[in-house]
Amino acid sequence: MQQTQQVMGERLRQTRKNRSLTMQEVADGAGLSVGFISQIERGLTVPSLSSLVSISRVLETPVSSFLEQPRAVSAVSRKQLREPYSLGKTGLSYERISASFPGNVLRSVLMHEEPGHSDEPISHEGEEMMFVLVGEITVEVDGEASVLGPGDSIHFDSRRPHRTWNHTSEMTTLIWCGTMDVFGEGDESPDPIHRNEMD
Repeated sequence: MQQTQQVMGERLRQTRKNRSLTMQEVADGAGLSVGFISQIERGLTVPSLSSLVSISRVLETPVSSFLEQPRAVSAVSRKQLREPYSLGKTGLSYERISASFPGNVLRSVLMHEEPGHSDEPISHEGEEMMFVLVGEITVEVDGEASVLGPGDSIHFDSRRPHRTWNHTSEMTTLIWCGTMDVFGEGDESPDPIHRNEMD
């Protein structure tokens, strides 16, 4: 798992250098701290999915260059067919539950956050909503913290600095839904009816 972190960090560092960008420029463009960018490039930590997408956009490189994610094979998402995936040893894993079709603007994942995990604060375009299914989680938006339990939700403008952390000793599972293209499909979103394999 550590090797995965190092490989991702090296790819990001090399891509940044190829684009003649400083770590500060990447941090400013991605809405993250320069210290966090440095830790990622050195393989000391792994970004969340939204953080990686923000960084890849600043680098003008598809997120698929750094992470292989499941494709939407149908408008219906079956529990037994979904495979959780992660970016490395982050304390976060995901299950894709939204489809792709021309013009779609919503993306959704089930997010599993391990006890004690904390995200780096980030701000980016769009809006997002979180709905807790199991456990509790603390969500901080613009410095205001809210503790959410099963059945609770929060909906906010993603341009406001935000982060989550699991303050409990149990795994937390929630639905994340937002307008940020976390799958990196953009205008090339496939028609799910004509896809017949899972990447």
